[in-house]
Amino acid sequence: MPRDKSPIRQQIKHWTIAAVLLALFGAAGLFAADNWIMPSYTNYQEGVTIPDVTKLSYTEASELLATYGLRYEVLDRRSHAAYPANYIIDQAPVAGRIVKPNRKVYLTVNTTEAPTATVPDLTNMSLRNARIQLQNSQLQPGVVSYESSRYRNTVLRQSLPPGEIVPQGTNVDLAVSDGLGDRMVDVPDLSGEALPDAQRLIREAGLRIGDVRFERQRDTQPNTVIGISPDQPRLREGESLDLVISERFDVQEESESGVIIEAEEPLERNNSEEPNERPEGEGSDTTPNEQRPLNLDDPQPLQR
Repeated sequence: MPRDKSPIRQQIKHWTIAAVLLALFGAAGLFAADNWIMPSYTNYQEGVTIPDVTKLSYTEASELLATYGLRYEVLDRRSHAAYPANYIIDQAPVAGRIVKPNRKVYLTVNTTEAPTATVPDLTNMSLRNARIQLQNSQLQPGVVSYESSRYRNTVLRQSLPPGEIVPQGTNVDLAVSDGLGDRMVDVPDLSGEALPDAQRLIREAGLRIGDVRFERQRDTQPNTVIGISPDQPRLREGESLDLVISERFDVQEESESGVIIEAEEPLERNNSEEPNERPEGEGSDTTPNEQRPLNLDDPQPLQR
């Protein structure tokens, strides 16, 4: 039987062989890259143990790191009383860690001159912002004392003048306002004032607005002042003044079921208000066995 040598079958055979060869070459390339090319490029399975260079001079530390095939860089210089000048007081990464060759080690070198900082101007700042400014300037908040002044937690004075050059980490003491003034002020007349006007008058007098409590009043305009506490003519500047404010009073009250409670009708009713009754036996709907309503004015209510 003759072989089928059609062009289509020949093309399919060639493409199949080409695909198999391409897959084999690709697998061989991946195997070579994974086992020879990439390990030689990344120094795979090679590591260097970082030596401890602290407590060594800068010259000794740099020579030791170079012998290990490591690079180095001075990250910071600061003063430390326990180390001589130009000695290493810290390193990163730490000693004993295994890293790749040519890894950079960052060094902190001791210096004979302490790093300095400029004292910022902290007056009229809040205590919270003053502490943040000191930390940003590499300084430390010192003793915080309180003095009488109108605005609470505001820095009044600082122990070091602004602009002075001091060593980093120096403590700066602060004098802060306690919110109470050193003088007595008159309490304004707030009776009948609307709540917004009363709040404005309290601030203008140098006082603080304390608690605001509402009470229902029948004959008072709503949202007006009906009382203050403490009710004194003079207070210390910065003290708080509590307010009692009128609130709308509803005359009609509702019961729990939601029905409006009205006044009860009187039990006694006049004879003239009673409906006309028919005599017995003349078409009356009342039977002898039925009982009529009792009349409280009748001395003998059971007799007919």
